[in-house]
Amino acid sequence: MRFEIVTLFPELFDVLDLGLLGKAKDAGTIEVATITPRDFTHDKHRTVDDGPYGGGSGMVLMPGPFAAALDHFDAQRRGAPTRRVLLTPPGVPFSQSHARRFSRLDTMTLVCGRYEGFDERIRSWVDEEVSLGDFVLLGGETAAVAVIEATARLLPGVLGNDQSAADESHAEGLLEYPQYTRPEVFRGQGVPEVLRSGNHAAIARWRRKESLRRTLARRPDLLESAVLSEEDRALLDEIARER
Repeated sequence: MRFEIVTLFPELFDVLDLGLLGKAKDAGTIEVATITPRDFTHDKHRTVDDGPYGGGSGMVLMPGPFAAALDHFDAQRRGAPTRRVLLTPPGVPFSQSHARRFSRLDTMTLVCGRYEGFDERIRSWVDEEVSLGDFVLLGGETAAVAVIEATARLLPGVLGNDQSAADESHAEGLLEYPQYTRPEVFRGQGVPEVLRSGNHAAIARWRRKESLRRTLARRPDLLESAVLSEEDRALLDEIARER
């Protein structure tokens, strides 16, 4: 899968050379291409922003350099399709469902803003807008890295164990169950006996119940849209009785 990034700070994406994503790049599983709109300016200062029409504080990103950067990526792909995504505070909150949908693409183009935001006309050249949440960052680069990481890890071969992507928090709309490893007792806290029992059916039931318990306690809103079986509902009843 190819990730294209339009950014004023390409060096911020060097982090993608590390860890599993770096290995995925080396293996050719993912490709990351960055481009800066400053390369498409025509003044000695490589200006990409200007004051807003109508007055006001801050600087607004000009449409020309960003349009030219997007055109350049299109030319590289020779017109092959992409999904253009704008990283912006007013966007739809990014979720696991976004990551799953994006992971089915061959190419996606992430457009990162800075300063007071984009000239409104830039929005007409993208397919959708996403946000990391109800807060404001200095720019879209941090959000872009998060989107790339969440998406790329769903691609076959990126994780050492592909089942890991299916078991983790939000994969099924629920939070992940608690995990333990050695030592068996640490500072007076032990590992639940069921996990040491070797009874795989009992372990699976415990994990599902604890996943439901954690979701109910921390993110009850997720249960409203999660697909729950009759067994899940029975486990939720047990959890309610244990309170």
